[in-house]
Amino acid sequence: MALTTSLGGCASTKCTTAECQADAKITANVQALIAPHRDLGPPNQVNVQTIDGVVYLSGQVATDLQRQAAESIAMQAAGVRKVVNNIALTATSR
Repeated sequence: MALTTSLGGCASTKCTTAECQADAKITANVQALIAPHRDLGPPNQVNVQTIDGVVYLSGQVATDLQRQAAESIAMQAAGVRKVVNNIALTATSR
């Protein structure tokens, strides 16, 4: 599964503020929750970014059910205030 991490909101690649570290932990937790779900794995791609406790999901999946599942899973991670689901459906699934 391709999961991309961005230490959202941090201006540098080194995460030193408490907020940045909290966002990095949320991102890692969301990725860990998504990882066991094979239906969200390749050829699908779910990217996770967290900024101020808001998780942004992007990438592509084959079905709307997978898209909704990724959002539901992300909401289960500790510290998540909101999930913004920007995951697109692959062209072949429309």
